[in-house]
Amino acid sequence: ALLKAVGVDPQRLPCLHVAGTNGKGSVSAMLESVLRAAGLRTALYTSPHLIRFNERIRVLGQPIPDEDLLRLLDEVERADQLQAAEPGGRLGTFFELTTVVAFKWFLEQDVQVAVLETGMGGRLDSTNVVTPLLSVITEIGLEHQAFLGDTLAQVAGEKAGIVKPGRPVVTGPQRPAVAQVVEEKARAAQAPLLRADERVAVRRLAQDLDGQTLSIETGAGAWPPLRLPLLGDFQLANCALAITALEWLRDELGWPLADDVVRAGLEQTRWPGRCQVVSRDPVILVDVAHNPDAAQALAAFLKHFRGDKPVALICGMLADKDAEGFFRLLRPVVDACVVVPLDSERSMPLDKLLAAARAAQLPAAEGVLPTAVRNAKIWAKKNNGIVVAAGSLYLASAVLYELGADV
Repeated sequence: ALLKAVGVDPQRLPCLHVAGTNGKGSVSAMLESVLRAAGLRTALYTSPHLIRFNERIRVLGQPIPDEDLLRLLDEVERADQLQAAEPGGRLGTFFELTTVVAFKWFLEQDVQVAVLETGMGGRLDSTNVVTPLLSVITEIGLEHQAFLGDTLAQVAGEKAGIVKPGRPVVTGPQRPAVAQVVEEKARAAQAPLLRADERVAVRRLAQDLDGQTLSIETGAGAWPPLRLPLLGDFQLANCALAITALEWLRDELGWPLADDVVRAGLEQTRWPGRCQVVSRDPVILVDVAHNPDAAQALAAFLKHFRGDKPVALICGMLADKDAEGFFRLLRPVVDACVVVPLDSERSMPLDKLLAAARAAQLPAAEGVLPTAVRNAKIWAKKNNGIVVAAGSLYLASAVLYELGADV
């Protein structure tokens, strides 16, 4: 109703739709970067933001300017008040209004393709009013159980709700319960299922503070080594998903996505807050990991990345997260921890967060962010250690701001 009230037809927006639990932002960023490198007029819609709201809505890699954002918010809010007064109407949610603003701006900007990341779930997500060229489903785990369900199959059913009749679905390795749901959804919609792990092989050749060198092989053959400026083992699977989607666009729709264009776009991908190195002396990493699956991925990365260096964790979490499960998975690669409150009414109380860390047998103490960052830097320099800030996007945002990092 709100889209109609502001004159937006989402079917006029050529798009790629990305859902999942972990990795959907990284995959979206890779896709947009490659499509932009191909000379297409691109848009990217992601959430939440790290520092500024404008980051969520981008055209050609640039956030929406303040004046356009204010103009469209004003127009959309006025329309929202009017349609809420209609019989059966209601006021839109924060994310609904944001999505309408994004779609309207993308159409105003005559974008040729938009990459849309779901906010939560998929079936009932505000972004799920489009008919995409293709859908991508990244790794699915348990999250937002109050809204998405208590089992993997239920969560997968919600996220696979972005599958559209006849439109391809790209996915990678999933847990058996998830894979079964995705397969059933694709079959029911007669949507071709493209399995990235069967089409693209990605191996890491080397990794340093600036990124990782990858070996990539597709059905068309092996590529020269590629330099991806994103750290973490999990980015290999994300890269395979992006390449699978891009090859389909090239082979089936004839898009100008030769291997050298795809390589160039991947090598230019920027996606802050994901194993992001924000300081080198000492090394400080910021990661938005906030659930056990993401903690497991972060732990796998740190296991190799740390070498014999000690690791200190700065952690803040929201109240609805599995803090103990998060800490248990990081315990083998973390030597000390300080828990801090988040600037959110949803922040987990420090006594509960501290108890979760200690239950996971992780040495932990309480602190406040500016002091925690300052003390962690001193500790890391003294012990030749690494500082990792993780547990919430709110925490990542605050640490990036505290350190004056570029996003």
